Amino acid sequence: MNAPYDGDRAQGTGGPAPSQGTAPGTPVPGQVPAPAPAPEPDPYVQDAYAYDPYRSQDLSAQDPVAEVLYDRASHPPPPPGTFQEPGPLYAAPTAPSYSPDPRVWAQTPPPEPDGPSRHLPYGDHATTTQFVGVDSLVTNASDEQSAPDAFAHLYRDQEAAPRTPAEEAPVAAPAPSKPAGRASSLLKSSALMAAGTIVSRITGFLRTLVIAGAIGVGTFNDTYQIANTLPTMIYVLVGGGALNAVFIPQLVRAMKNDDDGGQAYANRLLTLVVVLLAGITTICVLAAPVFITMMSPKIASDPQQMDVAVAFARYCLPTMFFMGVHVVLGQILNARGRFGAMMWTPVLNNIVVIATFGAFIWAFGGFTTSGVNAATVTPEGVRLLGLGTLLGLTVQALAMLPYLRDAGFKPRLRFDWRGHGLGKAARLAKWTFFFVLANQVGLVVVTQLATWAGAVAEKQGHPGTGITAYNYALLLWQMPQAIITVSVMTAVLPRISRSAHDGDAAAVRDDISYGLRTSAVAIVPCAFAFLALGVPMATLLYAGSGSGAQNIGYILMAFGLGLIPYSIQYVVLRGFYAYEDTRTPFYNTVIVAAVNAAVSTLSFFVLPARWAVVGMAAAYGLGYAVGVGVAWRRLRTRLGGDLDGAHVMRTYARLTGACVPAAAVAGAVAFGVTQWLGSGVTGSATALLTGGIALAAVFLIAAKRMRIEELNAMVGMVRGRLGR
Repeated sequence: MNAPYDGDRAQGTGGPAPSQGTAPGTPVPGQVPAPAPAPEPDPYVQDAYAYDPYRSQDLSAQDPVAEVLYDRASHPPPPPGTFQEPGPLYAAPTAPSYSPDPRVWAQTPPPEPDGPSRHLPYGDHATTTQFVGVDSLVTNASDEQSAPDAFAHLYRDQEAAPRTPAEEAPVAAPAPSKPAGRASSLLKSSALMAAGTIVSRITGFLRTLVIAGAIGVGTFNDTYQIANTLPTMIYVLVGGGALNAVFIPQLVRAMKNDDDGGQAYANRLLTLVVVLLAGITTICVLAAPVFITMMSPKIASDPQQMDVAVAFARYCLPTMFFMGVHVVLGQILNARGRFGAMMWTPVLNNIVVIATFGAFIWAFGGFTTSGVNAATVTPEGVRLLGLGTLLGLTVQALAMLPYLRDAGFKPRLRFDWRGHGLGKAARLAKWTFFFVLANQVGLVVVTQLATWAGAVAEKQGHPGTGITAYNYALLLWQMPQAIITVSVMTAVLPRISRSAHDGDAAAVRDDISYGLRTSAVAIVPCAFAFLALGVPMATLLYAGSGSGAQNIGYILMAFGLGLIPYSIQYVVLRGFYAYEDTRTPFYNTVIVAAVNAAVSTLSFFVLPARWAVVGMAAAYGLGYAVGVGVAWRRLRTRLGGDLDGAHVMRTYARLTGACVPAAAVAGAVAFGVTQWLGSGVTGSATALLTGGIALAAVFLIAAKRMRIEELNAMVGMVRGRLGR
């Protein structure tokens, strides 16, 4: 066992070296002569004079066992500046300038030197080395606390029930780019959002059914659809795209880096959105006739339709303000790991609108009995429908406040925008604005052409072929995208943003691949289901709107397969947004909008009026197919040339191979049933049921033979949930 540390370790023997100009063996005045070289020692004879009491006490040369047992905390070295530098061995010690004086009760301590004068072994630095006793190391070895995860609060509601300290799992080593529990937590969050989206979409379909039952699917409904579409278009153009795509990464960074967890940044963003949308809403309400003329010159040419459309627009345009408030509050909750509110609150909006149009049917009768149009509708009826639409969005926005209170966020108006990162977000949002502008230009072109073609086709005896039929089919077609893809990517996007911020391209690639393959399990079969069963779907859902329901089914079939590239495009663009790259999505959207507008224009001039909108629906999917090819190559280059393409393509190819025979069998079964029972409610329901069963059975058999791992994992998860 070593003696206690006496302050003289690792100091050397000291003494000046012999002068280089003196011959060996010549004595130097004032210095002890060096001993003569000792003969080679005999290993069997002990040298009694080998012990040197003044040799260096190097800790690294001592017994390692004794060194481990030596407790430095009990015998720490002296502080810097108190150890005397080595000098000649036999020189008289110098009198310390601060020696103890028995006549002074409190002696003045010596000053600290500029640098450390203590020598420690192993190259340790005197001012930074911390001495910890062996007893403390052994006793408190299990008391180490792991560093808190800076992003733990983002996923708090995704975790299981809280565990007691005894149940806490041990701290794991730094995990690879894809932790083992990531897929499970994402599936839980996706399931919560999917449930909310399913309920929202179901009530949304009930909403469209009630609207169609109240005002039909013809030109009168076209006036309401254009007025109700205007606020959404303007809102998305002004800032909706930026809020959805740019500000989630910014909110995540603010929560990670700011002392208040990003609360001040979120309040500044909320204030900016409120002020901006309040001003824009006021201007748009005053300019409602201009917007109606821009959206549909055909409606503007009819004075009665123009008056009704402008009245609807002035009630509907203020909803853009509440859209913005709802979205920014929802993104604040998403950044804090609360994903459910944004998916569930639209249910309230749908309920209010359903009640509004139900009241219209109660007061004025259904469309099949009243035949209401722009010439026969009363001002009271227009006011009822307009106020009900505005009230629905108002309730949807205000319903977010309890969720914010539960998340610990207190909304406050803050006008100190300068110098707090909003400028950077605005610069990023610049390209998102152009992105949305290109998309909306294509939508305006389609709206003008579809409205014109629908008016001509209705005069020829084919109602339900205008913009209303296009929007209703589009709403039904987008349902799988909203339930599956959006839910999965909303949960994945904060994780992708964190991986991109950390420079972990492999994690970004894995999450993109996960989103593509997981969503494909539902997206690909749904696309073929729309192709095979589009007509019975539409005739069943919109049976109360008259003969126009079958034309909606044809449009839905044309949309069908375009769902696959539409979903892929959505997932791939999230990768660019995670890297705060909004320029590339803009260029990609320009390509999509250009292809969509060009093919839609060609369909308008080449096809008959009844089939023109069907061609426009096919053009929508074609535009996204072209855009996916461009976006895929660019993102693959961004991630170092690897986007897990072979794995993703293998999954989509196998799913498509399983869906082709399934869709053929389902389409044949549905056609036979409708020929036997007709296309009424009974025939459509039977055709849809039997065709759906046939499609699911053939698809599952083929997919099992092809061993599609993503489908097998999903089926296993469902069986585990059901306890089978």
